[in-house]
Amino acid sequence: MASGVNRTTAGCVAIVRIVAGLLIIGVLVSGFAAQVVVGGRNPFDYFGYFTNQTNLLTSVVLIITGTIVLTGRRIPGWLTLVRGVATACLLVVAVIYNLLIPGTGSAPPVVSAILHIAFPLAVALDWLLVGDREPLAWRRLWLVLPYPLLWLLVVLVRGVTDGWVPYGFLLPDRGPASLGLHVVALLGTLLAAGALVWSASRSPGRWLRTPGRTVPSRV
Repeated sequence: MASGVNRTTAGCVAIVRIVAGLLIIGVLVSGFAAQVVVGGRNPFDYFGYFTNQTNLLTSVVLIITGTIVLTGRRIPGWLTLVRGVATACLLVVAVIYNLLIPGTGSAPPVVSAILHIAFPLAVALDWLLVGDREPLAWRRLWLVLPYPLLWLLVVLVRGVTDGWVPYGFLLPDRGPASLGLHVVALLGTLLAAGALVWSASRSPGRWLRTPGRTVPSRV
């Protein structure tokens, strides 16, 4: 009986993840279409925003995760790790926007609320309450950094070449000291968010607790 209940719950969670991922992709596509109407036709600019890029990547991860569960397969460890990284990055999106630069985006208020509040909160609750993930080893915490570092590198290169940057605090004319300070602060925030996500992975969750799960005892 319990096994059947778990299968039903797993299926419902998988469908919710897929639907949420598809909805966010729809929001992003509609946002880009709206920009095309007013003359902004460069997808590299639109998806150059860490918010849009991270929401898109997280949506794809959720869709893949949900699809795997619906096919009756176990979620592989590498995908759980990628979802953990995506969750940490989305937490940073929510924290930085809502605490440091609220209301500065060009997106409509509803779209901004979805991408900066609703979806990050839903993804965080999914990670915390649904226990279908293995604990993440602390020695892999550094993996929250490569994607944001690559994003930063591309943004900084674009800033000194074509002059486009997604956020004002990354403008080259602010000087290397200011840029360095903001980069370090961003990476520190990412590591802190990652530490929260890694810690939460040790919680059994409210639903779909993994039987026989073991928590890594070493870094």
